[in-house]
Amino acid sequence: MIQLRQRVAELEPIATERKWAEGELKQSFEELRRSLEVTVHALASAVEMKDPQTAGHQRRVAQLSCAIAKEMGLSDEKIEGIYMAAIVHDIGKINVPGEILNKSGSLNSMEFGLVKMHPQDGYNMLKQIKFPSPVAEIVLQHHERMDGSGYPKGLKGDDILLEARVLAVADVVEAMSSDRPYRPALGIDKAMEEIRKNKGKLYDPDVVAACLRVCSKEAKSKSVSQKRVSRRRS
Repeated sequence: MIQLRQRVAELEPIATERKWAEGELKQSFEELRRSLEVTVHALASAVEMKDPQTAGHQRRVAQLSCAIAKEMGLSDEKIEGIYMAAIVHDIGKINVPGEILNKSGSLNSMEFGLVKMHPQDGYNMLKQIKFPSPVAEIVLQHHERMDGSGYPKGLKGDDILLEARVLAVADVVEAMSSDRPYRPALGIDKAMEEIRKNKGKLYDPDVVAACLRVCSKEAKSKSVSQKRVSRRRS
């Protein structure tokens, strides 16, 4: 019994030191995560300064991407990676001339070729940052399509990261629903029609299904809110 007490007494400082070390590690991780978030948002702001016509696009894509990911039941780790990638997915457009980004008419083949380089340019900018998730790879792949018709690598199906497949759908839906220099917003109905029509061909079927559920829930929520406002006014 005395030996047991002595052994416990010997182990107590070790346990205390280990607990302290775990606390320090957790604090360091949280500080690193906050630092990464600050860096990511600074990069996002840089894109929006270069291309004010799409200000807020990356933020809205990040919100929709995370909502889709949650609807699919993805892990918190994957959702965080999707958020970080989405908030900077167009960072490579910094290398595209402003007159092309803000052109009111259709792009010619050379101009579109420069725009199509932005996923690779974004990857090159982000690959040296040590994210806890494959953020640079998600950005690289967000214009890839299930049938291999996307860019820059022409990847197909499961060769495309799931996170990138989520981002691809959110990016298309948000882009079609918003104004662009070369056209007015097409609306959410057209965006839903696009992803339904090309489910399995261009877009991951599971991601499309989750996106449709998210948008349906949001539409119902808005409808209920509008009815409540209408009742109050009457």
